Amino acid sequence: MRPHLKTFLIALITIGLIAWFFRQANLGDVWREIRAAEPWALALALVATASTYLLRALRWVYLLQPIGPTHFSVAFRTTVIGFAANSVLPARVGEVLRPYLLARRENLPVTATFATIILERLLDLVTVLLLFGAYVLFFDPGMASVNPTIYQTVKAGGLLGAIGSVAALIMIAVLARQPEAFGRAVDRTTRILPEKLAGPLVKMAQTFVQGLAVTRSPQHLAGSVALSLPLWLSIAGGIWACMQAFHMTIPYTGSFLVLIFLVVGVAVPTPGAVGGFHEAFRIGVTAFYGVANDRAVGAAIVLHAVSFLPVTLLGAWFMFRDGLDLSGVRRVSEEAREVEAQAS
Repeated sequence: MRPHLKTFLIALITIGLIAWFFRQANLGDVWREIRAAEPWALALALVATASTYLLRALRWVYLLQPIGPTHFSVAFRTTVIGFAANSVLPARVGEVLRPYLLARRENLPVTATFATIILERLLDLVTVLLLFGAYVLFFDPGMASVNPTIYQTVKAGGLLGAIGSVAALIMIAVLARQPEAFGRAVDRTTRILPEKLAGPLVKMAQTFVQGLAVTRSPQHLAGSVALSLPLWLSIAGGIWACMQAFHMTIPYTGSFLVLIFLVVGVAVPTPGAVGGFHEAFRIGVTAFYGVANDRAVGAAIVLHAVSFLPVTLLGAWFMFRDGLDLSGVRRVSEEAREVEAQAS
């Protein structure tokens, strides 16, 4: 797809989602809800949100151990830069930017470092779905009475997704235990290609699987999951604190349900998940907890600001210290995407 057309489509999606989000809102009432928010709860949400990036960096250092030594400060810095890039640029460019920057700074194999991001996403998905599975099995406070049809669909989808994600994690663990065998399999399937192309492809495939090396050891895999739990419990805590700030009588475990909607919302490739994040939160709290629409709209706006504004400002500071402006971030992101494409 041509860049200009892609930009136009993303802008169109963003505007459409924002318009849909505000379609039934009374802006005066929304502003009153925001002004009435509890400052202590918003401060708690900020602390919880800040801790998630520290936990992400800690988990990333752990995932990178089989590849090579990594400094926590570098992992934290590049994590913040990556998420800041996601906030201002479309198509989640930070997902390729941060492993590329870290690999260059720590002199690690670029392809293997990219692979740890895929493992991160899988761990995130598994953890979110497991939390949701725990919610519907153990903490469900009779939500089916609010919207039984939708709730049963969400419940079944969440449980099936949890099972599928765990199966995918096991499959990757099995694959990562035998990178040479995987390389030979790739070799057999690439024999139809020219030798100059097939050789590097096989080598990059082996390197890619080496990036999943943490899954070869059951202890390391369990450690990765163990580090993912406090990360997502912290994210859930930030959501819950923001809901408390807007006087929503929702239990902490209720944020596990809202998380499912937000994961879908942020998957929409708009800059900073604008629109998708907001509408996902609004649907979650109005459809299943009966929250008034204007209160949900105000909370969504504030939660988005708490989730994205601090990391964007800190990431901008880090980029300024590194001599990177927005055009430099785009250039480095394009280089990273070229490397990623070669590794695919």
